[in-house]
Amino acid sequence: MTNLVEAIAKSLVDEPQRVSVTQEETSHGKVITLKVAPDDMGKVIGKQGRIAKALRTVVKAAAIRNNDKVTVEIESA
Repeated sequence: MTNLVEAIAKSLVDEPQRVSVTQEETSHGKVITLKVAPDDMGKVIGKQGRIAKALRTVVKAAAIRNNDKVTVEIESA
């Protein structure tokens, strides 16, 4: 799942070398944290959050196939 998030994020940003993705297990499911350069935050979030919403939708669809619950958080590195 982290490879999917990383591949999508690297294709969107200007500084792909600064993209990092981590995954953490919680009591509520998996939390995937995407960190990008501050200048690339707008590219990952998109206008009115459309790109971030689409990213989360794709990850949730992939997680359903594995019967997982996954949350994606986006942070500035």
